[in-house]
Amino acid sequence: MKIVAVANQKGGVGKTTTSVNLAASLAAMGRSVLLVDLDPQGNATMSSGVDKHNLELTAYDLLVEGAPLKDVAVPAADNGYSLVGANRDLTAAEVELLNLEGREHRLANALAAGFQFDMIIIDCPPSLSMLTVNALIAANSVVITMQCEYFALEGLSTLLATIERVKEAANPRLEVEGILRTMYDPRNSLTNEVSAQLHKHFGDKVYRTVIPRNVRLAEAPSHGLPALHYDRYSAGARAYAALAGEFVKRQRERSEIEGAQAGD
Repeated sequence: MKIVAVANQKGGVGKTTTSVNLAASLAAMGRSVLLVDLDPQGNATMSSGVDKHNLELTAYDLLVEGAPLKDVAVPAADNGYSLVGANRDLTAAEVELLNLEGREHRLANALAAGFQFDMIIIDCPPSLSMLTVNALIAANSVVITMQCEYFALEGLSTLLATIERVKEAANPRLEVEGILRTMYDPRNSLTNEVSAQLHKHFGDKVYRTVIPRNVRLAEAPSHGLPALHYDRYSAGARAYAALAGEFVKRQRERSEIEGAQAGD
């Protein structure tokens, strides 16, 4: 089971859009997928066609109350994946987790004790909080979404330092899955400069796929749909389908390398 946290402490860089659309695209490829909304804003929940105000159980119940995953996960409408939803109740989890034993491992334990999926995608809040730490400890890897703008590299270095600390202290298997450039506009010279810096410093960790600015991609959440189901021929939907393909290809290549090393 692959668990991926989609993270960046900066807001507005496409974390939720990526989480929802990657989940939908992987599901369309035949994978069983669970999307975990760890953001109290509940945007991934609403974007998945689930009303965050009418949820019986949420990520709060999973983390704080110890509700089993099978009771919390619900179908994400007709979008092909399952969802652990969130709403503003999750804000209280930040404080309440501080008083719980094993607070950093609550999500990891809940997912390990639940039913199995091929992929679990965690939409992290826009902060390096206890919720984000829970996601990083539960995850195998991190997809970092970022815009190619002036302060992006500075924020990226902070997030990478956090990932490294979590790896050393609590989750040695954690790695950066890839860096995804979002809201990409190749006509912008700064976009191209930052993109070149990313390739220089991170090489093949940077996904070849870029996510463009796209009106249909922005419209889809208001309809409770991933772009794939809102307008499958839009540039945004095609980009996320390409990302899912690249994501699966990387997994396969990594498995082949690990298999060869084990054989040696």
